[in-house]
Amino acid sequence: MATDPKDFFYLHALRNAVEHNNVPRAGPVLGALMGAHPEFRSQAKELSGILQGVLSDIEGMTPEERRAKLAELAPEMLEKKEKKKRETGLRPLANVGPEGVVMRFAPNPSGPLHLGHARASFLNDYYVREYGGKYILRIEDTDPKRVNEENYRMLLDDIEWLGLEISDIVYQSDRLDIYYEYCEKLISIGGAYVCTCDAEVFREKKNAKVACPCREQSVEDNLRLWQAMLDGEYAEGTITVRVKTDIEHPDPAMRDYSIFRIVESPPHPRIDARVYPLMNFSVAVDDHLLGLTHVIRGKDHIANTRRQQFIYEYFGWPMPEYFHYGRMSIEGVVLSTSAMKEGIAQGIYTGWDDIHLGTLKAIARRGFQAEAVRHAMVDIGIGQTDISFSWENLYAANKALVDPVAPRYFFVPDPVACTIEGAPEMVATPSRNPNDPAEGSRNLPFAGTLYAPEDEVATPGLVRFKDLFNVRIGESGGIPTFVYDGDSLEEARAERAPIVQWLPKGETVPCSLHTPDGIVHGLCERGVMDEYDRVVQFERVGFVRVDEVTEHNVSAYFTHR
Repeated sequence: MATDPKDFFYLHALRNAVEHNNVPRAGPVLGALMGAHPEFRSQAKELSGILQGVLSDIEGMTPEERRAKLAELAPEMLEKKEKKKRETGLRPLANVGPEGVVMRFAPNPSGPLHLGHARASFLNDYYVREYGGKYILRIEDTDPKRVNEENYRMLLDDIEWLGLEISDIVYQSDRLDIYYEYCEKLISIGGAYVCTCDAEVFREKKNAKVACPCREQSVEDNLRLWQAMLDGEYAEGTITVRVKTDIEHPDPAMRDYSIFRIVESPPHPRIDARVYPLMNFSVAVDDHLLGLTHVIRGKDHIANTRRQQFIYEYFGWPMPEYFHYGRMSIEGVVLSTSAMKEGIAQGIYTGWDDIHLGTLKAIARRGFQAEAVRHAMVDIGIGQTDISFSWENLYAANKALVDPVAPRYFFVPDPVACTIEGAPEMVATPSRNPNDPAEGSRNLPFAGTLYAPEDEVATPGLVRFKDLFNVRIGESGGIPTFVYDGDSLEEARAERAPIVQWLPKGETVPCSLHTPDGIVHGLCERGVMDEYDRVVQFERVGFVRVDEVTEHNVSAYFTHR
């Protein structure tokens, strides 16, 4: 039997609404039809009109009505949804001892943390919570060119927002004497040498698999040069310490890589020093001395793990268990610290919490909960396959947290005043939160004139003002007319009348809604002024965080629908 697109739309839109506990979205429903029945692709424009009518029907139903209808018409669709449920959580770790695990999150204070950092922080945090043990925050700040005092404060603020179960905080800049000690030990056992070759000359020799002359220096000569380096006898760029690896290693990056260098400027904000370790040395020493049992980091560090293995082998240390997860691309926001800094300096972005950035500060300002970010990152897991970050998964996780508690309000973008002919004066009493009857209702008095979104009352026909009554929109001499047309919700549904937000005259406050596409100016209920720094729902618009409240204005940031 031939497929009826309208019936197909109705069932799949119902399932979409039930699965996401929301108004069904046109895209997935239309896509489902085109995927299952390619013969309809040439009729996409016509079918879109049919789909909008179906969505309007379902939009007017309560969640309970939608689930009951789907159970009546296609119970197997509900069953399929139940079968999709799986046990959440990450795969077990190997070689976990009786005292649990010791893991670390090791950011560099070059700027605030972003969503990429959140993945590493939450994956490590998950296993510490799962097995017990210690979670070390190691601030890797041994490159003066990448740190300043402000960055430390921002980093710690972000850590607090994430809610990580940190056991200890370690600053690598406090541990220079330890790194110096182990560098001297490495030189003493013949595992490293001090190189004074010109950098370009060394690079040419390395690429040709030829050792530089410094490689053959005695331990005594190397120790003397190391001390001279510490004593300030050499300038930046004239001397370095190299691990003695395999000069014929197939990967040139593994050949005698550098582990110490001189940095003369800028000065470090926390210490007075000139000689600093490079990452592969300080990380290997710290991971061992701090007792790391497992290390989870991106697969872009696989080469670093191989470099660090040389240091472990020289000292005879056991290596931690390593997991290298795949790259995570994040569309729609800026993640590059240098691009952020430049954009802020040029006035393109308002600051580190600009809505177009992927910083945790921007995510928090938009109203996302740290626990929702945690759910989204744990769901991604630690596999080596490269993936794209799913904003939809983050939206779903955040909605599960905010929907039960977010107060509801009306917001009217681009408002126009509408005087309704023949309408009785009345008070609408929409719920403050349909999930919690104890929250009560709001009182929105109507006395002849209301505000509505300009684009939603520009077309003749029947509309229903939410929780109020029906209005017939007409036209007289090119001017829209608005005539009361009864209170029946059933009649509005029968005509597939759009449901329109509104606000009573005299009971509003101007509201600026910041979205990734720009600022939407409108009006909101005066009660929103009492919701500073809370996430609320602007009905039929989405969840927003109230960012600023003044005597005459509200500023809010759009979170998601």
